[in-house]
Amino acid sequence: MNNFYIWQNHVLNVDSNTHENGVSHNDIIVSQFTKQAIPFSQMAQHSNHYGLDLMFEMSLPQIDDKVLDVACGPGIIACEFANKVNHVTGIDITPAMIEEAKNLQIERKLSNIDWKVGDVARLPFGDDSFSLVVTRYSFHHLIEPKQVLEEMKRVCKPKGKIFIIDVTPDKNKVEAYNQVEKLRDSSHTGAMTFDMLRGLMHEAGLTNLKSRHHELEMGLESILESSFPNPEDIPKIRQLFKIDITLDNLGMKSHLKNGEIFFYFPISMILGIKS
Repeated sequence: MNNFYIWQNHVLNVDSNTHENGVSHNDIIVSQFTKQAIPFSQMAQHSNHYGLDLMFEMSLPQIDDKVLDVACGPGIIACEFANKVNHVTGIDITPAMIEEAKNLQIERKLSNIDWKVGDVARLPFGDDSFSLVVTRYSFHHLIEPKQVLEEMKRVCKPKGKIFIIDVTPDKNKVEAYNQVEKLRDSSHTGAMTFDMLRGLMHEAGLTNLKSRHHELEMGLESILESSFPNPEDIPKIRQLFKIDITLDNLGMKSHLKNGEIFFYFPISMILGIKS
């Protein structure tokens, strides 16, 4: 069955989870994030205080909340929420990420978290199980973000919160942004603009949508080391960022700092209520 989602004249084909070489997209995610598990967990930018403070300011976690962290990665967000709520569950398709999450839980001496390895497109939880369902930096890796959002909604309690944090490039730069990100990370499917992501949440029936934006600065060389692109693509990626310094093709505000290229990921946080 052909499924097409149309956002602002951009058409994203989500017909198949299998790539031309016969490898499933989930296999690519597991392969890519098995390699990234340790460097991702150690990258300080993913635990920056401004982003975390903004996350809590928007989601307003309560002591009696049960939180689900979808595509939890190495558990950074789950462990942060565990300090503020009754219980947190983290789920991710990559076993190596869950192992890193368990290590972080032990390091922080948290007893109110459990972890599951599983496909976030088919969440293994009952309806209305959680009062807050969150995902961070996952939607641009998904073949079927609408299906994952529907699953997040299904397991969320009525009047519960669904909270999505992801990169949202400018609509005039999204094509170039996705081009360079696919070169850098083979699991990248396509980032949505802010209007696309907000529209997806609105179409899912979520209400009282509110949003905030911020930028996350990264060094190009450090992220190349941690994301393992194909070696032959690295010069292409560097060249695209060099050009971006003067032409701003990518919408990532590329700039030089002490002779090294840095850039900003454009991040949006959107929270909605399940009616």
